[in-house]
Amino acid sequence: MCNTLAFGVCHPGRLFFRLRFARHSPDRFHSFAAMYRTPSLLFWMLVASLLSATAAPPALHVAGTRLADSRGNTVRLQGVNIPSLEWSSVGEHVEESIDAAIGIWKANLIRLPLSQDRWFGKESPGKPGDAGVSHRALVDRLVNRIAAQGGYVLLDLHWSDAGEWGRHVGQHSMPDDNSLAFWAEVAERYKGNAAVLFDLYNEPHDVSWEVWEKGGLVEERNEDPSRGLHLRYHSPGMQALLDTVRASGARNVVVAGGLDWAYDLRGVVEGHALQDKKGNGVLYGTHLYPWKKDWDKHVTPAIGHVPVFVGEVGTKPWKAGDPAHENVYTPEWAGKVLAYIQTNRLDWTAWSFHPSASPSLITDWDHTPSDYWGVPVKAALTGSPTAK
Repeated sequence: MCNTLAFGVCHPGRLFFRLRFARHSPDRFHSFAAMYRTPSLLFWMLVASLLSATAAPPALHVAGTRLADSRGNTVRLQGVNIPSLEWSSVGEHVEESIDAAIGIWKANLIRLPLSQDRWFGKESPGKPGDAGVSHRALVDRLVNRIAAQGGYVLLDLHWSDAGEWGRHVGQHSMPDDNSLAFWAEVAERYKGNAAVLFDLYNEPHDVSWEVWEKGGLVEERNEDPSRGLHLRYHSPGMQALLDTVRASGARNVVVAGGLDWAYDLRGVVEGHALQDKKGNGVLYGTHLYPWKKDWDKHVTPAIGHVPVFVGEVGTKPWKAGDPAHENVYTPEWAGKVLAYIQTNRLDWTAWSFHPSASPSLITDWDHTPSDYWGVPVKAALTGSPTAK
């Protein structure tokens, strides 16, 4: 909160009123209110600004294998993924989903998947646009909306482009050199914003731990020749992404997903942990799905040595047309994985708070929980075994 009564900019792209209220003193607030015997629109706008600042969460840092706030209190983040900004520049029901996830489901963390091409307005070369200005302004509003409700937001680089703007836009094996431009801009924009964390890359896979850490040549070969995909590009590696974030002066907590589609964390404890001397620390991300076996081999060895964050977790009944390897659904899995998360006191965000992005926590835009996944997750978040 700034300390003068004026219009001003405290964050790129955002105008708001600034109040001279040291630590939001009630005496000063009532003295100010007394100036307005007939409350005006200006007064209520100032009140709203004050309340929003009061709700904003404290900054986080890694303390051992846990997160702590600026007062030294241990903080546990639990929430949901709200996708669609990776495939749509305007998103799909994102604002109301944020309100439902925080207000009703009691999430304190929202993971927002993003696309580096949409961020810069380069997803459709040749088409008229505003170079991503409106998209970035939307993300600003969503960040503010989450923070105003006391929540944290994890900005996740979910889709990239294999080093060619506007081509091959989607999920890839590794970040590319254009990902550096994304993180340089995002880090500069949100540095100092206590509510914001950064997830460097969604699901690294099919490279060595050396390439994961330090970068190198990446080859992607699609098993379906009819799609004609065979990509070769350079990845800067996860350490370079982290260094780019820190070069902006941003100390925000960062998430680095492991290998095997951000599942395997063994390399992190075998010499490939990232170096973060200028920031508030790194969480190491794992994504847990029923077809990922042997948690005690791939994930558990990291717990107790590094902070572990479950960035995605979900289950669903298999149906015809789904990938064959996903045909492993059992009703018991949801309870088992949630017990694993709770027993180990892991921070986590369930996938997904969207009725069409499976495994879905909700069945409609009224945010009705799905029986197979939404009901147990809502119960875990609210602490109510009967939550529906």
